[in-house]
Amino acid sequence: MPSIQINTPFNLALDFEVAGLHKRILAYFIDLFILVIYSWGMKAFLADVVNVENNKYGIDILLVSIPMLLYSFVCEISLHGQSLGKKMLGIRVMSLEGGEPTMSQYLLRWATRFFEWPLVFSTVMPGFGILVQLFFVGFFGVFVVIIIAISKANQRLGDLGAGTVVVDVKSKTYLHETIFLDVSAKDYIVQFPEVMKLTDRDINTIKSILDVASRKGDFKLATSAAEKIKMHLKIQSSLYPFDFLEKVLMDYNYISTK
Repeated sequence: MPSIQINTPFNLALDFEVAGLHKRILAYFIDLFILVIYSWGMKAFLADVVNVENNKYGIDILLVSIPMLLYSFVCEISLHGQSLGKKMLGIRVMSLEGGEPTMSQYLLRWATRFFEWPLVFSTVMPGFGILVQLFFVGFFGVFVVIIIAISKANQRLGDLGAGTVVVDVKSKTYLHETIFLDVSAKDYIVQFPEVMKLTDRDINTIKSILDVASRKGDFKLATSAAEKIKMHLKIQSSLYPFDFLEKVLMDYNYISTK
């Protein structure tokens, strides 16, 4: 499986395994299946339970097409680079600058999926011709697969334009799901208030470094990151490198939510 080296703002290079083409395709079809089930279920609900005629007052577009249209964009933002399909396959979107992509990067990735949008609206607007739209989506989908296959890091056009890559995440738990559990406790004590000098990009980078170092048991990487952060913030700490990085993230999360 090809890998990619991402240089972080702390001048630490991280190696990530690029998500395989087969995983990306399977994740796409899982998401497509979810959307189809949602579309059928919602239309049945509107017709049988709410007794709303198709397209009456645009209700189908509002409750069926719009959620389908925004599915990938909303999922990747709320699930930190993953759709439900990506989450099931253990892959996620990452910025080539290290850490989680920015809102603009997510938006650009979503905008390049424009060839799928007519299919979304054809589910509620028969005049679009669903078979024609399936052909349209499939035809351009071939080019998407070709671009992913020939690009060095398995990037589609949206990834190339947004500066992102889809990587394979082998751990079954994700950093943002594990280190922020007790931060909201009333008796939580902030140890490093200097963390607020860090940017969101820095925090995302630290999250990625800690994730990689923990998964690989890379003490050297964690130590290098901890030392660079201490120098940047001009602080001292005797905490174990992994504990220090977690504490920095927890302090930042606690202060920023107050």
